[in-house]
Amino acid sequence: MAKVDLLFLGTGTSAGVPMIGCDCAVCGSTDPRDQRSRPSVVISHGECRVLVDTSPELRVQCVARGVNRIEAVVFTHAHADHIMGLDDVRRFNTIKGGALDVFADHRTFETLTRCFGYCFRAPDPAAHVYRPHLKWRDVTGPFDIGPMTWRPIPLLHGEMPILGFRVGDLAYCTDVSRIPEESFELLAGVEVLVLDGLQRKPHPTHFSVDQAIATARRIGARQTYLTHIAHSLPHAATCADLPDGVTLAYDGLRVEVGE
Repeated sequence: MAKVDLLFLGTGTSAGVPMIGCDCAVCGSTDPRDQRSRPSVVISHGECRVLVDTSPELRVQCVARGVNRIEAVVFTHAHADHIMGLDDVRRFNTIKGGALDVFADHRTFETLTRCFGYCFRAPDPAAHVYRPHLKWRDVTGPFDIGPMTWRPIPLLHGEMPILGFRVGDLAYCTDVSRIPEESFELLAGVEVLVLDGLQRKPHPTHFSVDQAIATARRIGARQTYLTHIAHSLPHAATCADLPDGVTLAYDGLRVEVGE
């Protein structure tokens, strides 16, 4: 497959940065790379754009980054910081002129239907209700969206099974604290890797920076970007201290992967 484009809409932890009521140096920073909304990305091939997760800031993220159309939504897992912007995709329904496919495993879909069941019912044209129209596609193995083949990567977020995804030479693995041994085979040969890198100190459900670095070295991607970043990591100072080939992502970062 030819070039894939990655756009980081949000790179922050579940509380976002700046955090409510915090006066630390990062929360008060004037560096725009220290302003981190909740995690979501767009992965594109040509005109086919796919949204991964729907953060609570989704509308603001899309307006700020010029995301005016998507073909589908893919979910990694169903925690609030990854799903609570789902209602905002109704605007993409209007632009597309029809339903959007939503790719999620069964565990994630169960939570989505508890929170957003109305989105998965076909709208009654006579009701004149402005809401999303979504169709669930169960993720049980690789699947295609337009010209892109998506390969799910089983991960662990604490004790919770979640999914990362590989598209060509790009792998996106947010909210991970452990990669099962068999999943390393699915990551072999990636060129660009996105990994959870919450903070310096250990955490029960997220990679620390040191754990992410060790994992990145094992996988051997040309470039690794850390995401889901807490307010304890100032962008400039942290990046200056990271090894070659590893850096912090930031909201609005665009990366080209492949030829």
